[in-house]
Amino acid sequence: MEVTNKYIVIKHHIDGAPQESDFELKTEAFSLSTKPGKNEFIVKNLYLSIDPYQLNRMKNQSPAQRALDYVDAIIPGKPITALGVGRVVASGNSEFNKDELVCGLLSWGEYSVIKEVGGLLRKVDAMGFPISYHAGVLGFGGLTAYAGFFEVCKPKKGEKVFVSAAAGSVGSLVGQYAKLFGCYVVGCAGSSKKVDLLKQNLGFDEAFNYKEETDLKATLKRYFPDGIDIYFDNVGAEMLEAAIENMKPFGRVAACGVIAEYTDKGRRASLDMVHVVYKSITIQGFSVSDQMNVYTNFLSATIEPLRTGKLHVLEDISRGVESIPSAFVGLFRGDNVGKKLVQVAED
Repeated sequence: MEVTNKYIVIKHHIDGAPQESDFELKTEAFSLSTKPGKNEFIVKNLYLSIDPYQLNRMKNQSPAQRALDYVDAIIPGKPITALGVGRVVASGNSEFNKDELVCGLLSWGEYSVIKEVGGLLRKVDAMGFPISYHAGVLGFGGLTAYAGFFEVCKPKKGEKVFVSAAAGSVGSLVGQYAKLFGCYVVGCAGSSKKVDLLKQNLGFDEAFNYKEETDLKATLKRYFPDGIDIYFDNVGAEMLEAAIENMKPFGRVAACGVIAEYTDKGRRASLDMVHVVYKSITIQGFSVSDQMNVYTNFLSATIEPLRTGKLHVLEDISRGVESIPSAFVGLFRGDNVGKKLVQVAED
């Protein structure tokens, strides 16, 4: 059986802030039959995760492209792999059967051909939750938040935690994990609406709009007069500088993302290393692919508070392959609230 497959490509490498004009919608004839003797299967994409790290793959050069397999360079005009969830529609692989739900590296399109089964691909038990959750809170975004906070930061009850981009997909979960664990949590976001959401809906103790602050170091001193134990960093740049200056001795920084630096080559954090050295501050970068060994613990810690309503899910869903470019570009304007997803098809 043959269908039409719509998918998104980049027209050229993107070395600054992405624009919708950098992308192109393509259409191809697509067979829903697997080739004899090929250990591959075909997935109908249902939800795609829209993530800032993809911009590093779209650049002409980026250190990220040499560090991780799933952050390899994207070639203009070629399909773009992305994390998502979908349903198997045809299979020549004995491990994956037709109609099974899978999560892992799919593509920015309506269908994906999975030729190699890597460490990020797995079968999904919906467990009674919406399928979209498995591309977000129960997927790699949730695992990133859980592992970054518990495995990298190693929190203690009562500690003071600061989360940047706290209304985003990862930050919103980190703050909630921290509160459930028994920490004092402050988040920052880019609008008054998001600040209210953090305090009124997600249970943050305090939150502020960083765009309204002229001195971030003084702002953090105001919210953390005795210092910060844990900083979960999603932005880098000036916010990281301010957090380092306000860290307590033996403070921990989880470097999850640097979205403030992705679109500006000249914008980089300039850390005062005297604070790092003499306060014995630990700064650790990490990737979700390094944390697959705690996936079972992550699910155990997440499912119950989800079912009981103690953990709130923020989803920002666009619909249709055509919406992928605008959804992606919007990440760098701060348009999204919570996890940005594109629903490609109904299940």
